Amino acid sequence: QLAKCGACGPGYATPLDAMKGKYCPREEIVYLPCIYRNTGIEKPDYLATVDVNPKSPHYCQVIHRLPMPNLKDELHHSGWNACSSCFGDVTKKRNRLILPSLISSRIYVVDVGTDLRAPRIHKVVEPVELFWKGNVANPHTSHCLGSGDILISCLGDPSGNGKGGFILLDGETFEVKGNWENGEKVPPLGYDFWYQPRHNVLMSTEWGAPKVLADGFNPADVARGHYGRRINVWDWSTHTYIQAVDLGQGSIPLEIRFLHNPDAAEGFVGCALSGAVHRFYKTEKGDWAAEKVIEVPSKKVQGWVLPDMPGLITDILISLDDRFLYFSNWLHGDIRQYDISNTRQPKLVGQVFLGGSITKGGPVTVVEDKELQCQPEPFVIKGKRVPGGPQMIQLSLDGKRLYVTSSLYSGWDKQFYPDLVKEGSVMLQIDVDTERGGLKVNKNFLVDFGKEPDGPVLAHEIRYPGGDCTSDIWM
Repeated sequence: QLAKCGACGPGYATPLDAMKGKYCPREEIVYLPCIYRNTGIEKPDYLATVDVNPKSPHYCQVIHRLPMPNLKDELHHSGWNACSSCFGDVTKKRNRLILPSLISSRIYVVDVGTDLRAPRIHKVVEPVELFWKGNVANPHTSHCLGSGDILISCLGDPSGNGKGGFILLDGETFEVKGNWENGEKVPPLGYDFWYQPRHNVLMSTEWGAPKVLADGFNPADVARGHYGRRINVWDWSTHTYIQAVDLGQGSIPLEIRFLHNPDAAEGFVGCALSGAVHRFYKTEKGDWAAEKVIEVPSKKVQGWVLPDMPGLITDILISLDDRFLYFSNWLHGDIRQYDISNTRQPKLVGQVFLGGSITKGGPVTVVEDKELQCQPEPFVIKGKRVPGGPQMIQLSLDGKRLYVTSSLYSGWDKQFYPDLVKEGSVMLQIDVDTERGGLKVNKNFLVDFGKEPDGPVLAHEIRYPGGDCTSDIWM
């Protein structure tokens, strides 16, 4: 059902093959980690399989749940054992989903190859393996490498201090091999990363020190230097830390995305707190630089923790043809689509509001807004008023459907959207105009994680069995 191209290994030869190729069926199921930590429900997190095929009798339903064997892991992001970076290697199969736990530091390896619709646990990597072999903890982003290994970025050290290190897992045995990085120099903080071998580079970003962000966000911690501000540049071949690109105090750069075209020496990073998207690029000298290309102005508000409310850009992605950039403003409540045909001058072409903190009739009054004439209406779908705001996003391979979930991270959900923790998160789907740009909510699509058998749950990042815009890297 996935790549039916005979002897070619996992994934697709090029991003455009993935987008337009005849081997590219519409997604029928998606996987999402569902989190119970911080909800008051003493149950393990689980991996949900959701049916997203409109022709199926189980459309918009959770068709399988794989509970983890431990409590309070905080499953967060996931990655593959093999992706398009291994295209051409017939010995590789995309049949294991790597599920790092942000808080417990466990890594679950999930078998999705035996039964796509009913994943099962293949192996558990215990936290002590990361602590002893890498002196790292709080694993976040997982990417497979062309070599067959799996590279995972970490947020901290075993004591909860910030540390931007990495660990390598063997792609066959899933044993921890040790650190990826070489040398003494390691950034003070870690988070997400992307690599681009044709430019001999890996770029990583910075969230915050784990022990500081674990239970919520204190704005004073930004001034204390506990939150990130840099893109960190690594030499791909020597695994050494070579440059820091400073995006400014209080920026908190989270998700980083190169353009998908492997020849491109540029990409974008979304900064949560400053509300800015920066384009990073290779200079003529051969080092790296960044320029702010989008800014979401903060809103002056009353009835909220601070007088200025940032948009809080929490996820960004780029369509496989490198034409559109999407991002979510978790606090303001909107998702935006920009035409990036000219990467230096993105043009806003689509926007839709899906809840957020500034909706009419809520506790927050907007007193000054540089963008909107009035506060948006609360978002209601199928009779349900949706709590929270849009957070993780995932685009279909053909670029026509954008899936959205509303939970950021349980400790912050509880602080900023207490109703979200009580009622559970949702998954929504937005129809995309890929010709001119434009976003429209699909009113027939709602997965309500408030109705789960063990009680309301927080669903986070979305993955398709065949790879997607945020997991596959082309070499």
